[in-house]
Amino acid sequence: MSYQALKAAGEALALSLLSLAGALLLFGLFVAIGGHDAAEVWRLLFVGAFGDAFSWQNTLQRAAPLMLTALTVALPAQAGLTVIGGEGALVLGGLACAGLPYLFSPPAGWIGSLALLAAGALAGALWIGFAGALRQYRGVNETISSLLLVYIAIALFKHFVEGPMRDPASLNKPSTLPLAESLRVGAIFDYDVHWGLVWGLAACLLAAAWLALTTHGFATRVVGGNARAARLVGLPAQRLAVTACLLGGAASGLAGSIEVAAVHTAANASLIAGLGYAGILVSFVARHQPLAIVPVAILFGGFGAAGSLLQRRVGLNDASVQVLLGLSFVIILAADAWRGRLFSRRGATA
Repeated sequence: MSYQALKAAGEALALSLLSLAGALLLFGLFVAIGGHDAAEVWRLLFVGAFGDAFSWQNTLQRAAPLMLTALTVALPAQAGLTVIGGEGALVLGGLACAGLPYLFSPPAGWIGSLALLAAGALAGALWIGFAGALRQYRGVNETISSLLLVYIAIALFKHFVEGPMRDPASLNKPSTLPLAESLRVGAIFDYDVHWGLVWGLAACLLAAAWLALTTHGFATRVVGGNARAARLVGLPAQRLAVTACLLGGAASGLAGSIEVAAVHTAANASLIAGLGYAGILVSFVARHQPLAIVPVAILFGGFGAAGSLLQRRVGLNDASVQVLLGLSFVIILAADAWRGRLFSRRGATA
């Protein structure tokens, strides 16, 4: 790796760490204004996330879908696109997973489970791929279109869950028919962590390998660096960008299907929990690097896991953790203004 590459990687890491530190400081100020001990809140954040085996299991379970939804942002970003519609791909992936048994009876066991996960991944891929195609072939801004598609996806989800696919036994909370026990994704051995964590880790590793070790991945990064130059040297820039969107959408669709098959056992409103939006933050903090997504997802999964401990110990609503996530996102975006200047002599004297 060249000196410039090492410098850029170090700068990205420093900006991310400084942004997280700034978000924690502001969150401490926020809770202090509310009459709470900021130091105690900071301590409980990390105790609730990583303090014991139970905390770690809760953290890893929450981190699993974040790894996948973050890839929905990170992979198109490698092709120069800003896609933020992972929430839509996730809910449709969950709907496809729950809806496949309505069409036919999948075989019991792991083959049937893989069929459910594949259905979810396909639904997510097509949804985000559509946003990418709109950008490449019709010039529609992918950020706006992917965000608007989230609202359409949620509307479709609610229509089917509360209408044609509703389980008559689900009275207070409309849901689809529960998946058969043989089709569900179980826990890893005797731990309270499901196999979705393995899927998330594998997806991040495969994405990193695709980008670093394959010609197709290298070409995608070239398109992201300079699409015009890529076209001049004969690269199929449009096709590469749409492919990155398809792969990113498949990751969120897979996350939705895992949430149904491993956590909820049916599609219902619990699936619309903002995991796709949280994936945006994870990807930006990780600078859209698949390997960096893993520790960042674990960190933010831990913050989410600590919410209940904050509520029990200091009386903070567990939703207050969302304030921390929001602050992190705003600061990481603002930190982009320092990219390329943090370690430069000019940036140091400015």
